[in-house]
Amino acid sequence: MERIESLSSKLLGRRWGLSHRTLERWRHDGTGPAFLKIGGRVVYRLEDVQAFESTLVRQPGKSGLAPEPSRGPR
Repeated sequence: MERIESLSSKLLGRRWGLSHRTLERWRHDGTGPAFLKIGGRVVYRLEDVQAFESTLVRQPGKSGLAPEPSRGPR
């Protein structure tokens, strides 16, 4: 079985239940997960998707926010 290491906009949209157009808007606005543009194709590395997802985790209670994960240099 082949290990998936990157996702297209359509696959990521399916993963999150979002339109690929929403991801396109996020790229334009500078929000959302990091992405690669190879030729004219946009792909999201699985590690970047998972890192972005971890920033969205909320804990019930006090502020409802999880601690911000540390980010290394890019």
